[in-house]
Amino acid sequence: MKFIIPIQFRFLNFHGIYGIAIFPFLILKNKNLVYDKIFLNHEKIHFRQQLEMLILPYYFIYFTELVANLFIYKNLEEAQLNICFEREAFEMQHDLDYLKNRKFWAFLDWWN
Repeated sequence: MKFIIPIQFRFLNFHGIYGIAIFPFLILKNKNLVYDKIFLNHEKIHFRQQLEMLILPYYFIYFTELVANLFIYKNLEEAQLNICFEREAFEMQHDLDYLKNRKFWAFLDWWN
């Protein structure tokens, strides 16, 4: 995806978060992460999800599901990991060809 604009933000100190995909920006804790194929594939999956949902609805659903998951899991990290968008991205991040064959709105397969 040629539209990705990487930005290093060293103060990204949320536990276990090394990057945030906010179309078209990829905010990174460490600039060397742009060379990590698995990490980059994970973030590209998020970019695809965002584009499919015309960007703003993605963020609305992401944060709505995060808040709902906080009530269920009572833990921010677990709540975030169980958002359907994250579940798809984490499960498929090692398949570097995934985006070539991914069906439209595939994240629905990970919806609870």
